[in-house]
Amino acid sequence: MPKITFMGAGSTVFAKNVLGDSMLTPALCESHIALYDIDADRLKESKMMLDLLNKNVNSSRAKITAHLGTRNRKEALKGADFVVNAIQVGGYKPSTVIDFEIPKKYGLLQTIGDTLGIGGIFRALRTIPVMKSFADDMEEVCPNALFLSYTNPMSILSGYMQRHTAVKTVGLCHSVQGCAPGILKHLGMEFKQGKTKWVVAGINHMSWLLEIKDENGKDLYPEIKKRAFAMNDAARKKGAKKHYDMVRFEMMRNFGYYNSESSEHTAEYHPYFIKSTHPELIEELNIPLDEYPRRCIGQIKGWKKQRDEIINNANLSHTRSHEYASYIMEAAVTDIPTEIGGNIINNGLIPNLPANACVEVPCMINRNGINGCHVGEIPEQLAALNRTHINVHLLAIEAAATLKKDKIYHAAMMDPHTRAELTLDQIRCLCDDLIKAHGNMLPKFK
Repeated sequence: MPKITFMGAGSTVFAKNVLGDSMLTPALCESHIALYDIDADRLKESKMMLDLLNKNVNSSRAKITAHLGTRNRKEALKGADFVVNAIQVGGYKPSTVIDFEIPKKYGLLQTIGDTLGIGGIFRALRTIPVMKSFADDMEEVCPNALFLSYTNPMSILSGYMQRHTAVKTVGLCHSVQGCAPGILKHLGMEFKQGKTKWVVAGINHMSWLLEIKDENGKDLYPEIKKRAFAMNDAARKKGAKKHYDMVRFEMMRNFGYYNSESSEHTAEYHPYFIKSTHPELIEELNIPLDEYPRRCIGQIKGWKKQRDEIINNANLSHTRSHEYASYIMEAAVTDIPTEIGGNIINNGLIPNLPANACVEVPCMINRNGINGCHVGEIPEQLAALNRTHINVHLLAIEAAATLKKDKIYHAAMMDPHTRAELTLDQIRCLCDDLIKAHGNMLPKFK
C-alpha cells in the first residue's frame, strides 16, 4: 500500500483533514502514514489524534509512525509515494510579527501578508531553504514521490520547487473549489453540485471565475453582477451594514470578473485599497488590517480547548473533506482520473501569461501524475493583473536561487501595494531592516 509522508504534522487540524480523508478512501486506507515535525509536543499530539482516528474510522488499518527533527527526516521520507507539505517557517513569533510590525514603521499596512507584498516575499525567502532541504532528501530517498504543497506563498514556493528541483510538485489551495459555491451562496443563488458549470484559472489567490453557468447552460454572471453591485452600493453608504466581500465585488465591478481568494487577501494585492492618501477606504470597504496576526492570536488562545476536543475525544470521527490531497492520491493509485485546480508551471496553458510562471489551472490526475489542461488566453485585463504578481514571484524565486540581495529589492519594488506607498529608497531600507530582523531565519544574501 502507499506511503504518505506529512511534513509539518504538528498542524493537527489540517493533518486530521488530509489524513482522515485518506483513511476514508479505500485505495489509501491501509497506507503507511509517516508524520514529520520539528516540534516534539505537537508531533506527539498529532500522532495521538491520528491513532485514535485510525481506530475509530479505519479499524486501525493504517500504519502510523512519527519522526522528530531533521536527523529523522530521511527516514520519514524514505520510499514515500506522496509527500504532503504543510509547514510554516518562523511561526507567529517571531516571523509573522516581524513581517507586519517593521513595515508599519514605514507606513506600509497589510491584512494577511502570506502570499504577496513585503510579508509574502519574506515568508517565501525563509521557507524556500527548508523546502530545498526537503527536495534534496526526496531526490535521494523517494525520487518518484509526488509533492503536494499547501504552504504559502503558494506560487513562489511551488514555482521554486518546479523550476529548481527534480521533485514532482503541485501546489494546492482550497480557494478554487470554494469560489463558485461561495459567491452564489453569499448572493442567495443556488449552487447545484455536479450541475453548476464553472471554470477558474489564473494564479494562486488571483484566479478568475472565467465562466459560470447553470445546468441548462445559462450564464449566471449577469445576475451575479446585478446582486453583487446592488449589495455593495448599499453597503458603501455611511453607517450601512458591511459585508465580508466588498473588495472582490469592487474588483468585479471594475475588471469584469470575480477572483478566487477572499477580500481580505485581495485588498493587499492591488494598489487601490490600502492607501495612506485614502484611509476612508478601510472602513468603507470593510478591510481588516492585521487580520492574519489577529487570527494567529485567536488560534493560540483557543488551542487548548480545541486540542482537548480533538485529542481527548474518545468518539473522534471524520467526514471526507473537500481538500484535494486524498483525491489526487486516490487517482494516482487507482488510475481513475479526477479533476482538480492545481498550481503548476504554465508552459503555454495560459498563453498570455509568462511560460515560466506558476499558474493555477484545471488539472487531470491519473497514474501519470498531474496533467495540466489548456485554458487559452484569459481576458487581457485579468492577465495584466496576474502579471503584476508574477513579476514579484519570479524575482523572489531568483533571489532565493541566487542569494543576491538586489533581487529582494527588485521583488519588493515590483509589488503593487508596496510600490504604491513607498519610494525606492524606502523599499531598500525596509528590506534591509527585515533582513536584519529575521536574522538566521534567512540565508545569507550577497
